[in-house]
Amino acid sequence: MFWFLLACFGSAFVISTVMTIVIFRYAPRWGLVDQPAARKVHVTPTPLGGGLAIYLGFLLPMLAAQLVVLLIQTEVISGAWIPDELRVHLDGVTHRSGQLWSLLAAGSVLVFMGLLDDRFGLSWKWRLGVQFLVAFSLVISGVSASLFVSQPLVGQVVSVLWIVALINSLNFLDNMDGLSAGIGLIASVMFASIMLTSVGEPRWLVGGCLVVLAGALAGFLVHNWPPAKIFMGDAGSTFIGLMLASLTILGTFYDESMPQRHVMLAPLCILAIPLYDLCSVILIRLKEGRSPFQPDKKHFSHRLAAIGLSQKHAVMTVHFATITTGLGALLLYQVEGWLGAWLVISLVLCILVIISILEIAPRSKDKEG
Repeated sequence: MFWFLLACFGSAFVISTVMTIVIFRYAPRWGLVDQPAARKVHVTPTPLGGGLAIYLGFLLPMLAAQLVVLLIQTEVISGAWIPDELRVHLDGVTHRSGQLWSLLAAGSVLVFMGLLDDRFGLSWKWRLGVQFLVAFSLVISGVSASLFVSQPLVGQVVSVLWIVALINSLNFLDNMDGLSAGIGLIASVMFASIMLTSVGEPRWLVGGCLVVLAGALAGFLVHNWPPAKIFMGDAGSTFIGLMLASLTILGTFYDESMPQRHVMLAPLCILAIPLYDLCSVILIRLKEGRSPFQPDKKHFSHRLAAIGLSQKHAVMTVHFATITTGLGALLLYQVEGWLGAWLVISLVLCILVIISILEIAPRSKDKEG
């Protein structure tokens, strides 16, 4: 387990860290620079394109792993060095390689569209349309949850909505230094720990993908932690959302050997904060008669800054709130029956209520007036 985690996390971390440095140097030449504006919190022009480093930090280790499995199965190289508990899963990796390639292709589409949006600016209608097409194509390829419903269409529709919601949720969160990358890192680690330790049999493929994603995010976060030297842009935030949404579906987060179906709620607990932020911001914008995709400073992180927290402390507050709800997801695997599950859900809901109270708190300048 240790060497598996080190290989997955370490390779992605190194690639992402190095590629972020490279992109930082060349981003201005490519026109990838985020200029200060009234709706933004940074005050100096900052390079964009860090999402490309996250993408490469995930893509290259996955391609390398696929190549190693292929070489072992064709007996070009020996697989004797692979532990027995991993070697028995090589056929399963090959069996699900089609889904993995579909996922990487979908991620590539979003990264390319994100770079175009970062450079030229695209209509939100165009971006949303592509997101639905990507989600639909993934569901058709088999990235779909059953939800224990006899009608496959129900699970497919929910899966499409889940993917699109997570894509936009992580994109909306990318409004302060280190916020979206940190949330993605926390969620990846939480999900990976469930896949590798909390189910009847470790799910090495999905768990490994999540650890690789965590490594890529950690490598980028080295340069994105406040004060950030580079931003991920839409290319990074949409890619993170897609990976988290798709990998949670592929992992299913339900072990048929376990009688407790309430563990299906684990993804909702881990991602409760991003999903709440997405829904609340959209409702506020619609109530004000504006487009739900018109940027503003209505997010939870902005409210924390408005009541007196520094940007770094606001980001850390959102991070620890996410860790708290994520720990609730881990507890779901330790409780039996829906009574214990509802206690965990109540804990998560209390955290969201605290957030809503902070959001309606008066701003510092209002108090001064």
